[in-house]
Amino acid sequence: MSEIDPPVVRPRRLRTTPAMRDLVAETTLRPSQLVLPLFVREGIAEPQPIASMPGLFQHTRDTLRKAVTEAAEAGVRGVMLYGIPETKDATGSGGIDREGILNVAIRDVVAEVGDAVVVMSDLCLDEFTDHGHCGVLTSDGRVDNDATLAAYAEMAVVQAEAGVDLVGPSGMMDGQVAVIRAALDASGHTDTGILAYGAKYASAFFGPFREAVDSSLEGDRRTYQQDPRNGTEGVREALLDVEQGADIVMVKPALAYLDVLRQVRDAPELRGVPVAAYNVSGEYAMVEAAAANGWIDREPAILETLTAISRAGADVILTYWAAEAARLVR
Repeated sequence: MSEIDPPVVRPRRLRTTPAMRDLVAETTLRPSQLVLPLFVREGIAEPQPIASMPGLFQHTRDTLRKAVTEAAEAGVRGVMLYGIPETKDATGSGGIDREGILNVAIRDVVAEVGDAVVVMSDLCLDEFTDHGHCGVLTSDGRVDNDATLAAYAEMAVVQAEAGVDLVGPSGMMDGQVAVIRAALDASGHTDTGILAYGAKYASAFFGPFREAVDSSLEGDRRTYQQDPRNGTEGVREALLDVEQGADIVMVKPALAYLDVLRQVRDAPELRGVPVAAYNVSGEYAMVEAAAANGWIDREPAILETLTAISRAGADVILTYWAAEAARLVR
């Protein structure tokens, strides 16, 4: 009996054609998992370009409705709204005002698209405070956790009354999810969900976002956002948020924290809980700047970025490329 050479393993057989590669792809990016963050500014007649985020705008109420409709037509199934008021104060009262820009924008968008898109809203005071912090300050300039929680509870109810599907508490106050859940339930808004920023890091990649919302912040948020050196801490915070009533937990930023995203996705206690990731402004700006200089191929870089976030474990991806990416992968 003649000897038979052992078979040669050739993984490349499964890469020979686009159809073959599609057939065996482990990760598939879907339009329905993408969420488009949008900015709406009070008191402007025309959309205002955001210099550090090329192609993006602070919208008027009218152009916001148009942008949401276009995103829905592309297959995007979620939008996250941020409001930019004309005036700010120490307590961020514009975020709680039923006629404030964010709350009227929620009503506008819900009226425009109904159930076709999941309407989400940022639940934080930083866009509305004259000091730029995410909460109410004490007399010595520290963020007062418990006073801020009271404001968040009120803000959540106002957003729910406006018709939002998911509130997004992003301020990283201790106990914020429990307080918000209790306030929503007590006011009869038991169907309003919570997208919790479970792992939100004090990141350098938030810079362009602060231009987008005209942030008044001086200093940093390191006393309440998480330390970039810590991974397990992010998982622990996500677990706490779920225990307190979060429906979805999120890791922010995404690209520099893919390891945290994977740990959150793999945590046994979070099995069955949807996990989101936020492809933040600095990540967007880097790709756009490199592409504008001819250093990278823009569309493949966008899709590779978002696929990596999905591959790391994100069920939901917040990205400024949502509408464009949805059209690219349809």
